[in-house]
Amino acid sequence: MSFLAESLSRIKPSSTIAATQRARNLAEQGRDVITLSTGEPDFDTPDNIRLAAIRAITQGRTRYTPTGGIPELRDAVARKFERENGLRFKREQIIVCSGGKHVISNAFMATLNPGDEVIIPAPYWVSYPELVALCNATSVVVPTFAASGLKLTAEALERHITPRTKWLVLNSPSNPSGAAYTRDELRALAEVLLRHPQVWTLCDDIYEHLVYDGFEFTTLAQVEPRLQDRVLTVNGVSKGYAMTGWRIGFAGGPAMLVKAMEMLQGQTTSAASSIAQWAAVEALNGPQDFIAPRREAFRERRDAVVARLNGCQGLSCAVPEGAFYVFPSCRGTIGKRAPGGKVIASDADFALELLNAEGVSVVHGEAFGAPGFFRISYASSMEQLMQACSRIERFCAALGR
Repeated sequence: MSFLAESLSRIKPSSTIAATQRARNLAEQGRDVITLSTGEPDFDTPDNIRLAAIRAITQGRTRYTPTGGIPELRDAVARKFERENGLRFKREQIIVCSGGKHVISNAFMATLNPGDEVIIPAPYWVSYPELVALCNATSVVVPTFAASGLKLTAEALERHITPRTKWLVLNSPSNPSGAAYTRDELRALAEVLLRHPQVWTLCDDIYEHLVYDGFEFTTLAQVEPRLQDRVLTVNGVSKGYAMTGWRIGFAGGPAMLVKAMEMLQGQTTSAASSIAQWAAVEALNGPQDFIAPRREAFRERRDAVVARLNGCQGLSCAVPEGAFYVFPSCRGTIGKRAPGGKVIASDADFALELLNAEGVSVVHGEAFGAPGFFRISYASSMEQLMQACSRIERFCAALGR
């Protein structure tokens, strides 16, 4: 009999964390490594937010807080949802957790039973199916295609709904593809969901502020208010506010669900860090003028990286609407021989041989449910990104039959 829980056998380690750790290990050995596998802004947390955390410390705001978050932060989240998304929530409909992943795991653990199904469009963030598996439920992975911009269509959603479907997961803009749903695309999905009242939707909007070229961000409950009673809208301060290490995520949804999540949180982690919560109050209530220039910097990096990748032999890369990732296809390199002598048989081989040969760390597409692709995070300096692209170009040019 194994000492460890059976549930651990249902999940795998995070591929994004594993890729970053491989890069760290090589760097510790003295290799020159460029890490493009981490989903983390390279900008610093704005000064006013950091100062708010310092004030919280000096004012002694360092004790336990209510499990679902301090009232000031829950109210700030409610104002954010109304101001930016046209969604109205009462305080009891808001929960604050230790990061967006914590919000999602709370929601799944509070609702999923064995036999339940969760529809997850692929490519997907690596943690979605693992969190579903941890709850002993079933992920129904729905492939998406370039013709639909790597986004779920209404027809595909309809085909995959069964009486056991409990959740649909929508991540817009997407990690890893950067694809974002338009208002019309969300409305088409909403029409399907209205016909299936047993299906709830988890909208992961964590990259909301990072959309480009005039794209208008919208979220499902905003587009179709009739669905608001079965939508959990998830967001946080990690990406748009460069606060990944502060670990503050939040959500708005039906009070019944939020209460269940809060009860679960009270017996696991309890409240998020009090200091980080006060910093998040300042992030949401304070000046927002830093977001636009940072977004423009990301757009410039995106355009430069896409152009360079499309000049590489065997690669092709679409222009994503948002986030800070590109998701190029490496199918044109399959079957070729890497400089180290290994024949590239998969996207995982491509990523590993690129790291070995050129010291560039990316994440292979199969980890996101999309074989034949790989993910690059362009949340790095332009200089580093251009150096990485030169190495990728050199690697692709060196591939032989």
